[in-house]
Amino acid sequence: MSETNPNFRLETFCDGIFAIAITLLIIEIKVPPISTVHTKAELWAAFAKELPSWFAFLLSFIVLLVTWVGHWHTFKLIGKSSPKFTYANGLLMLSVVLVPFITAAVAEYLNSADRDLAQPAVTLYCAVILLNNFAWNLIHHIYLFSEALVKPNVNIKKAKKQAVYSRYMFVLYGFTFILSFWFPLISFTIIALSFLMWLVQGIAIKEEKMTM
Repeated sequence: MSETNPNFRLETFCDGIFAIAITLLIIEIKVPPISTVHTKAELWAAFAKELPSWFAFLLSFIVLLVTWVGHWHTFKLIGKSSPKFTYANGLLMLSVVLVPFITAAVAEYLNSADRDLAQPAVTLYCAVILLNNFAWNLIHHIYLFSEALVKPNVNIKKAKKQAVYSRYMFVLYGFTFILSFWFPLISFTIIALSFLMWLVQGIAIKEEKMTM
């Protein structure tokens, strides 16, 4: 397998990073200590208090899932490798490993009595999403335009057409990053809706054939 696929080790390495990052997300959600709970009502109230944490967890799970699915589909099109592509992929992995930390920060400060404290955490979350998208655009540019690493039977026109959507989203995520300094909850909502769109699109639309 490793002899026929030049990216075998890179794919394995990335899959391990995705698996660890997704696992770390749930670790950040704390179980209410039994010493602080005396009735069922108090336990339900404690669970309800963690709703911002659950929302941040679910959003970040979707972010990582969508990123992994896109990564998997991208590597099905690539038949070669290069140093530029490897390092661009490393930049994408940087955005992935940052997700658990920034998710914990958002969950913690959304739970704060002073919601204004959530702004820096949400802004950093938007920055990580922007970094993720920038890495995707860099990967697309390298394997489709700069170094042409795609397999011989791949339909380049269709692949390039799909890559253009990432460029549009870079504008959106750049906007949400700037907006988050003044309206963090609106920016966070836009991020959530955009990844729900990616998720629904991935589930509902049949995979377009990229081979000729």
